[in-house]
Amino acid sequence: MRISVFGLGYVGCVSAACLAQDGHKVVGVDIDGRKVSAIANGRAPFFEPGLEELLGQASDNGSLTATTSEVEAISATDVALICVGTPSERTGEIKLDALRGVLMSIGEALRDRTAPFIVILRSTVLPHVVEEELIPLLERAADKRLGKTLQFCYNPEFLREGTAIRDFYEAPMVVIGHNDSWAANAVAELYTKVEAPIVYTDVPTACMVKYVCNVFHALKVSFANEIGQLSESLNVDGRRVMEIVCMDTKLNISPMYLKPGFAFGGSCLPKDLRAVVAESRHRGLQSPVIQGILPSNKAHLESCIDLVLNTGAKSIGLFGLTFKEGTDDLRESPAVELAERLLGKGIRVTIYEPAISVETIHGANLTFIEKTIPHIWKLLTPDLSDLLRNEVVVLLKKVSDSERKALQALGPDKTCIDFANVVSQDELNARTVIFGLPHPEMVLG
Repeated sequence: MRISVFGLGYVGCVSAACLAQDGHKVVGVDIDGRKVSAIANGRAPFFEPGLEELLGQASDNGSLTATTSEVEAISATDVALICVGTPSERTGEIKLDALRGVLMSIGEALRDRTAPFIVILRSTVLPHVVEEELIPLLERAADKRLGKTLQFCYNPEFLREGTAIRDFYEAPMVVIGHNDSWAANAVAELYTKVEAPIVYTDVPTACMVKYVCNVFHALKVSFANEIGQLSESLNVDGRRVMEIVCMDTKLNISPMYLKPGFAFGGSCLPKDLRAVVAESRHRGLQSPVIQGILPSNKAHLESCIDLVLNTGAKSIGLFGLTFKEGTDDLRESPAVELAERLLGKGIRVTIYEPAISVETIHGANLTFIEKTIPHIWKLLTPDLSDLLRNEVVVLLKKVSDSERKALQALGPDKTCIDFANVVSQDELNARTVIFGLPHPEMVLG
């Protein structure tokens, strides 16, 4: 393919060199004449292992050239890869000046073009900025809407300094955010030499994936450092602790628990977190990540409760009450707090929880119920159809095939709020609100 790469900094230069090595015809574009001159002569403008060798080969065989002219680059290519930086403002917001300038230049260079052209953004940008500002800016500059002759895709990079060339070819995934399958397939052609799954999604989701990856990486570093500090203070080898923790690929280093949903609870997680936080404070350690977990969970529970209350419903059914499915344990169950808050607002509450019955509950669990929610027996129903008579049904645990079928009885006048990731957006006849997905304002009645 014929590709122009706008921005010959770290990401742009590495991308241009790798694409040229893979047989594409690449034109690098930058306002910095020094970078352009270096690349045109097969030299790397900064140090990255293996980069200068790739640039030298690409320069010698003519697969990579460089220019300061946007018009020259656009006229010679069919795809533009935008790799300009998006540094932070003093407020923490991203600085968009360079990106706006590039999009304006590309758009203006495309005004008289009739052949199809794809603009691919690799710079790290938030979803709403792309949708509400950058795409409209490109359309205005080009004097055309996205369509047959102009397409836009978002293709985040996952390159690390020092291992960038290896990361290009051994990427964990290739993410392509798009509005048109033809454009997405064309972008995929850039990565035929990359051994990685290709993930096709919409543009906002692709933008968000990039940020979430970096935030998660930062979280892991901070968490490991806090564990290291606490371990050291307890005369324990923190490196060995984390080495053993990472051996668990079923729960620890896995997709487990990494889905938006309801708050956590139970007899273990809150208790053990409180113990670790108390010990950290006792030893004078600053552990803001660990200390912030319980407040974060509490704030999330409040937002879930508000979501339910904001329906304005007078009758609400709760599908599940224990802190997780497969148990009858109600201790520190966030669903119990939800029920209590709803009752406190005068809402009629019905609870379907087959795991709980007056005949089987005993011990600490029974003591907790008698002290905290002695009225629970009046709220429970063994009949799922009783639950479905409420204005709103809140899903708090997984459903069986028969229960899923029963949920189909919810009519369009009812609302189903799914905190358990068990139903799809269009699966039920009821208005369905799935936590973690955009949803319109809920109006009952």
